[in-house]
Amino acid sequence: MSILFSPLSIRSIQLKNRIVVSPMCQYSSEDGFSNDWHLVHLGSRAVGGAGLIFTEATAVSPEGRISPDDLGIWKDDHIPGLKRITQFIRQNGVIAGIQLAHAGRKGSHRRPWEGGNMIAPTAERGWQTVAPSAIPFQESEPAPVALTTEGIEKVLTDFQSAAQRAHAAGFQVIEIHAAHGYLIHQFLSPLSNHRTDEYGGSFDNRVRLLLEVLERVQTVWPKELPLFVRISATDWTEGGWTADDSIALASILKTKGVDVVDCSTGGNVASAKIPLKPGYQVPFAERIKQEADIMTAAVGLITSPKQADTILATGQADLVLLAREFLRDPYFPLHAAHAMDNAISWPVQYERARPR
Repeated sequence: MSILFSPLSIRSIQLKNRIVVSPMCQYSSEDGFSNDWHLVHLGSRAVGGAGLIFTEATAVSPEGRISPDDLGIWKDDHIPGLKRITQFIRQNGVIAGIQLAHAGRKGSHRRPWEGGNMIAPTAERGWQTVAPSAIPFQESEPAPVALTTEGIEKVLTDFQSAAQRAHAAGFQVIEIHAAHGYLIHQFLSPLSNHRTDEYGGSFDNRVRLLLEVLERVQTVWPKELPLFVRISATDWTEGGWTADDSIALASILKTKGVDVVDCSTGGNVASAKIPLKPGYQVPFAERIKQEADIMTAAVGLITSPKQADTILATGQADLVLLAREFLRDPYFPLHAAHAMDNAISWPVQYERARPR
């Protein structure tokens, strides 16, 4: 049995393998509600044999959405639809996870296939975005409003309430989204955070919001269930958030009860030059795992069973997250097991199609 298909215990749960469906925005909701698309999209990956499946970035408030079509968890009415999905995932022996997110200044955008441009605050379906400082993501976009103390308190309350709803909906893992240039990342990076109060300036001040979000989530999230945090390990831009910052943050997160740091990069600077190549973010997961002594997840252009297994076997990460490859092949784990001569169970409905 390759390590890719070995189980992993985190707190009270056990993943049947180390293959994770990464959060992938579908831009297919109305007023934040899940629907048949989300059930089939996530359910097919459960049938396909993943160990853990995350929803897309799920907004903790209407203004926390990336687009008007994002999945949400800001009201109790969202719970039944999400529970239908988690029940199906869990019935297929897979752990159900949710990524809680607030887009900050990167909100109020049209869907990618509609151009992806920002919707003006006064336009239909648009809203006023918020951020640590009134700095737009791109110069052509309207500036966000800098959050007041009251605004920050609302963000904290929204994450807390969302975590409570996530538990009610049957999720077993929460991931706090602090990456890709969204609100929490905007606070972490000195390029987007020019505040002069207790949430800006020093490293300790810039990480304060994330730690306070984590603390609020932990007041309602059962201690026996895992907590992940996704970070962008570097801004890929001079003067921005760095790998050393990420290691320092991960060391703090470990003391605060975080189980896994999910290591992505970039997203906070539109002009960043990112050296895209297979596994280009894996070295960050390896450094953080070794230097902060915390479990990590690797993500980014991981596309083959051999590549994924090597990342784990060489101790570069504890989990591998796949996104685009799962869009291409919902049954990646089943096909990977066959390619690597690993015997794993297939859904009984599909057993007659198992390669011999």
